[in-house]
This record gives sequence, structure tokens and C-alpha cells, in this order.
Amino acid sequence: MSLHNLMQWMADTEWSVGLHESRYAYSIIESIHVWTLCVFVGFAVLLDLRLLGVTLKRVPVSQITTRLLPWTKVAFVIMVISGILLFYAIPLRTYHNVFFRAKAVFLLLAGFNAWLFHAGPTYRRLADWDTSPITPRAARLAGAFSLALWAAIVFSGRMIAYNWFDCESPQKSAFIDTIAGCDRTAEATEAQDAAPIFPGH
Repeated sequence: MSLHNLMQWMADTEWSVGLHESRYAYSIIESIHVWTLCVFVGFAVLLDLRLLGVTLKRVPVSQITTRLLPWTKVAFVIMVISGILLFYAIPLRTYHNVFFRAKAVFLLLAGFNAWLFHAGPTYRRLADWDTSPITPRAARLAGAFSLALWAAIVFSGRMIAYNWFDCESPQKSAFIDTIAGCDRTAEATEAQDAAPIFPGH
């Protein structure tokens, strides 16, 4: 079974249809997703700005992480669960959405950036630069990448709502169809079958 067919099967399930057509459930889940995103990104931005040496320079980095990470983790879990439910409500259209695919890539890059920073040698030597207003270059790079990636994630997530490049809409370009995973084979076949046949002269 292809991913397209899997998404179509998911979209046809009773729970997916019910969630999508619900008067209140989808809106409530979307609101929770946005609220937890604000909490998560807000706390992440505070840490990133500290790593960049822009703000909270007199506060130790360890103190910021100790206070913010528990809230950040809770917000992240709720954000992910609500995001999965939003995807489950409209799986096929979301799967082929160019902005959703961009958001997924940015999320993977943001996760890799966070893992690289926390698992790397710079963070293991946190005690050496914990109270320094000027953090190591690796920490500043991690903070800068994090800010840029989460800005791109928020932008892409907001743009998912617009259906400029849906596979159901007329073809914009072959490039867009490729990155969205659209299959126009059936449309081309139908158009060919519907074309009038003129006798030769």
C-alpha cells in the first residue's frame, strides 16, 4: 500500500471524518495546538536569546534550562499529540500540502539541532561557561539555527491552511506537483479519453 493510499484509507475512517466534521472538536484541538506552540516556542526563544547573548546575560544558562525545560517538555508533548490529531482529521490533503512537507523538514532539522547541542561537547562543558555573558560559538550557532528554524516552522504551519497547491486544484507547475507528491496520471488519461477524435484528411 502506497502512502497516498494509506492517507486515503485514513481519511475515510469514521474517526477521521467525525473529527473533521465536528462542530467543536477540531477547533478545540487546533486552539490547544496553537496555545502549546506559543508556550514551547516562547520558552525556546528565551533560551536561544540567552545562548546568543542578547538577553538574560546575568542569568546562568543552567538556571534557565532548569526552570524552562519542564514546561517546554510538557508543551512539546501536548503540541505533538494535538498536531497528530489535526493531521488525522485531514490526512490526505495535509500529506500532499507543500507547506506541511516543509514544516516536517524544518521540524526534523530543529530536533537534530537541539539534539546536537545537548549531546555535544559544548553543553557537556556547561559549567565552564554557565555564567558567562558571551557563550561559546557552538552555543550561539545552536541558538541562531533554533530561532531561524522555529520561525520557519511557525510560518509553514500557518500556511498549511491555504490550498494554493492542493493536488485537487489545477496544476501550477510540474515542480510543485513533484514536491507535493501529486499524481496527475489519472487526469491526463481522462483528458485524453475525453478529447475529440477527428478523422484524417
